[in-house]
Amino acid sequence: MLDLFADPQVWASLLTLTALEIVLGIDNIIFISIMAAKLPVHQQQKARQVGLALALITRLLLLASIAWVATLTQPLISLLGMDFSGRDLILIGGGLFLLAKGTMEIHHTVEGHEDEGSAPKVASFSGVVVQIMFLDIVFSLDSVITAVGMSNHLPVMIAAVVIAMAVMLFASGPVGDFVNRHTTVKMLALSFLLLVGIALVADGLGFHIPKGYLYFAIAFSALVEALNLMASARRKRRREAVH
Repeated sequence: MLDLFADPQVWASLLTLTALEIVLGIDNIIFISIMAAKLPVHQQQKARQVGLALALITRLLLLASIAWVATLTQPLISLLGMDFSGRDLILIGGGLFLLAKGTMEIHHTVEGHEDEGSAPKVASFSGVVVQIMFLDIVFSLDSVITAVGMSNHLPVMIAAVVIAMAVMLFASGPVGDFVNRHTTVKMLALSFLLLVGIALVADGLGFHIPKGYLYFAIAFSALVEALNLMASARRKRRREAVH
């Protein structure tokens, strides 16, 4: 084990894979943050921690079953002249779930509650955790397949996943609080989920969309929104100075 990490190439592989795992986990953080916001304030942090812990466990279990994961890429069923593997079916199901959930959340955010006088409905902790667990499986599958393709050493893959999860756990709180404070940021995050959902369905149908395109669109939109928030904060300070 120690001899393995004495190789500089192994360290380079670990750093690269860790960075990729963090990037692949961004959409997971956004989804967990939005779902956790449905819970009472005192349960939100616990939900984020449970969600990421489930993601870590799922990834480690999949890494320990690399031989089984490899079989998920083999054709499982044929439909309309197309072959679908287990991975394809999972990606399509997860993508459709994201599209449906993102659309419902956008509708809820824009339209608000039908009964304005009534208290907002609060989701159950177990219901939120189940939804997070389902998406964790989808995101974990993509993450693990990437890890297997990047490295031949199981300890390196496990170390990269654990480090990435630690970073995500640290970032989930601030990210969740920031998204919940700004409605426009929440709408942008939900749009990201729709984008990821479309990419998952397309990938499952055999139409691969390079991840770089998605990340560029997300990064550019986030930069525009950051500029909008800065301009809004500047206008607010000017109004306060006048009054």
